[in-house]
Amino acid sequence: MTWGNKLIIVFILFAVLMSTLVYNCMNQNFELVSKDYYNDELRYQDKIDGVNNANKLTTVQIGQTGEEVSVQLPKELNGLATSGQLWFYCVTNASNDRKIPVVVNEDGKMLIDKRKLAKTNYQLKLNWQTGNDKFYNEQSLLVK
Repeated sequence: MTWGNKLIIVFILFAVLMSTLVYNCMNQNFELVSKDYYNDELRYQDKIDGVNNANKLTTVQIGQTGEEVSVQLPKELNGLATSGQLWFYCVTNASNDRKIPVVVNEDGKMLIDKRKLAKTNYQLKLNWQTGNDKFYNEQSLLVK
């Protein structure tokens, strides 16, 4: 084999390698944290105010049993009308995200069936409102 043939083989292998890399790069899935990130940024002050309001209360307690995840709102809010949203945000895969409306019992406790959730790490983002006061809490949760 002459040096010219070897040079042609090297160029062909280089072209195949580059084509493979370009193909793989074009098929990567890049998920944004939020599809509506601009409007989320405009509402960020609401989140800051909610965190400040939540810090004035006792902490939100999150636990899990074999079949359920429990969310206990602060004791100061027991018996008050509460509405909001509980977002199980999965950082690694957006298809595992779950948004659940906040429905608490008279003790301020909410139970979520674990069969609705994937067994992964979640960032639990809890927005709720009691009267005119808005609250926000964020915690990590590993669903087992």
